Amino acid sequence: MLYKRMPIEIEAPEGFGYENIDCNLSESSFTDQRLSDLGLRLDDLVLLYGDHKGKPELRELIAQEGGFSADDVLLTSGAAMALFIVATSFLNKNDHIVVAKTNYATNIETPRAIGAKVSYLNLRFEDGFQLDIKALDKLITKRTKLVSLTYPHNPTGVLIDEDQLKAIVALVERKGTYLLLDETYRDMSFVPKLPVAARLSDRVISISSMSKSYGLPGIRMGWLISQNKALMETFLAAKEQICITNSVVDEEIAFQYWQKKEQLFAPVRDTIQKNFNILKTFMAQQDVLEWVEPQGGCVCFPRIKSEIDIDMAKFHDILLNQYATYVGRGHWFEADARYLRIGYSWDTSEKLLKGLNNILKAVEVAKCK
Repeated sequence: MLYKRMPIEIEAPEGFGYENIDCNLSESSFTDQRLSDLGLRLDDLVLLYGDHKGKPELRELIAQEGGFSADDVLLTSGAAMALFIVATSFLNKNDHIVVAKTNYATNIETPRAIGAKVSYLNLRFEDGFQLDIKALDKLITKRTKLVSLTYPHNPTGVLIDEDQLKAIVALVERKGTYLLLDETYRDMSFVPKLPVAARLSDRVISISSMSKSYGLPGIRMGWLISQNKALMETFLAAKEQICITNSVVDEEIAFQYWQKKEQLFAPVRDTIQKNFNILKTFMAQQDVLEWVEPQGGCVCFPRIKSEIDIDMAKFHDILLNQYATYVGRGHWFEADARYLRIGYSWDTSEKLLKGLNNILKAVEVAKCK
């Protein structure tokens, strides 16, 4: 494994110091929740080694939502571990994977660290970041072990529809490879939600977590789903060699949350929609940024218009150090510096609007004279 730190982690806001940021638009999740606000009871929890697959009752709740059995669900320490397990289970050095790009950095960097050969399915702004299935078809070879996609997409927030998903699954089956679908933002869809993709084929692995949609990144609770029994045995072996089990504290918090998920998630959904409306209004009233309007998630990936002559290094310096506003930088996703990932549901609605306007102010100051 050729480990290398990713820019998105090196430049994470927690490293810079949250106390130094007034408007944090860099986060890709909903506002961090307080344990006291969730109404949970943990006093009687026995701090034992848990079930290696994860708390059975939690796996059952997750399984029921997608039409699976509990044995189709493996609980992991966040989606990051699930992604790592899948990548390291499928790929060896010089194996081939197809990854949509731009993408969440881990989906790209882990295959690289393994030494796998990576082909990129480029999602272009000019095409509305839409997936080209013919292009995907051409990239998949007899050596391709895995296709890695994310929907709703991070960082753009775009979505495919169910017909497109089924066409991708059919392609993967025909080519004899496997599909990894990162579904972390699935509950944040502004349009009808896609089915859990692993329900469509035993050649599909679905991954999700409690971090992004629910604002619970601190409990490190994720999962992967597959109907393929042989794969699930391999994934379990990988988990056991990494950590044996999850934290039973994390699993219990997640379980009790899921027991009243609709009650707890309803205000989250309302806040995301409110902030999305603020963002849409802002985008319509300015002429500095252009975007592809997201259909889900809580992030978007606008860019500064090409006709604006700007020093991007100066822009980010001014935005952060003069206006105390932080955004995700284009190079986090190996994209042009003019792109910004804006998270619009971590900070307050007031700070969101203030931060958006600070972007315009910083652009003005950083223009090349």
